[in-house]
Amino acid sequence: MVKRRIESNINKLYIIKIAKWFMLTMPILMLFYKDMGFTDRESFQLKAFYSIAIVIFEIPSGYLADVLGRRKTLIIGSVLGTLGFLVYSTTSGFYWFLVAELILGVGQSFVSGADSAIMYDSLKHMRRENEYVKYEGRNFTVGNYSEALAGLLGGTLAAINIRYPFMFQTAIAFMAVPASIMLVEPMRSVRSRKPGLKDILNVVWYATVKNAKLRYNLVYSSILGTATLTMAWMYQLYLNDIGFTEYAIGATHTVLNLIVGTTTLFAYKIEARLKPKMTIWLTSIIITGSYIISGFVDSAWILPILAIFYFSRGIATPVLKDYINRITSDNMRATVLSIRSLIIRAFFAVIAPFVGYLSDHYTRAYSLKVIGIVFTVLVGSSIFLFLRSIVQGEES
Repeated sequence: MVKRRIESNINKLYIIKIAKWFMLTMPILMLFYKDMGFTDRESFQLKAFYSIAIVIFEIPSGYLADVLGRRKTLIIGSVLGTLGFLVYSTTSGFYWFLVAELILGVGQSFVSGADSAIMYDSLKHMRRENEYVKYEGRNFTVGNYSEALAGLLGGTLAAINIRYPFMFQTAIAFMAVPASIMLVEPMRSVRSRKPGLKDILNVVWYATVKNAKLRYNLVYSSILGTATLTMAWMYQLYLNDIGFTEYAIGATHTVLNLIVGTTTLFAYKIEARLKPKMTIWLTSIIITGSYIISGFVDSAWILPILAIFYFSRGIATPVLKDYINRITSDNMRATVLSIRSLIIRAFFAVIAPFVGYLSDHYTRAYSLKVIGIVFTVLVGSSIFLFLRSIVQGEES
């Protein structure tokens, strides 16, 4: 009976994923900011503050998920996610939107890490943790298919009224609240620990300093995650520059997320066929190289480049998370996954204002080339240590 109830967590996590990823606002957000009279720099500043909020609360929320339970933190995150979009729907102006972004950032920090951790814990309880990549891939497929459909619908709603996507988004975000309340917390192995700041710092120290394998996994995975996140915002402005309408950008967003969603569904098979080392090299080269190649394209020819980029993203996301889960104990899994998310958001918080500055003062093509070079250097500086940790993990 208990096993069946815990097995039902998977479907509830799918609902939470839909509520978080059915993002009507995603494909038109930068256009919405432009319609509100914001510069590119102000627009990227808002997204940077969102990332800063995640950076501040990411590890504490992940720690709370480990100590108090993943279910409780998912409930908090779901409520805040609803509130953030409610603020967007009912207010105007940079500072109100800043408040909304901060609420959404804190809410996201309570969800990220806890959702993947409770999925892994649930599978482990059922003695099926070796199937994590498959189920995490399915979870991302649900999310990306939701985002794909939302892209088309969001673009259509924005063409009618630029504010409509935010109003509908509030109701969609609320779906996560009852789903998170109905989750069942799996039993986990616990160690004697005295909750508090010292314990948090001990976990952070272990993950980023003491455990070399975990450190290299976190750094590399976070750099690649930042690269995919940055492209998600940059391509909207690029397509707008070459004359794409809100509806066309939404349709593009739909197709790209269908590509990601389909790819994540088979990511575990692709990795098994290519083997870890080849998988990492190919995804790294494609993701960083796409930026630079896009900088030499000034037409709809960027679409096949984006398609290949999102295909690689679909492979990298569940595979890299699985590498981290394999070498992390269950009593700190949510915290460690939160550290990954924190590093991604910290990188983005630093790079977003830089991207905005480049967009305001130089051409979009120049911006893409510069950002591509930055990510190539960052990936190149971390990939060899990461690959060595993967090989050692396979041998041990």
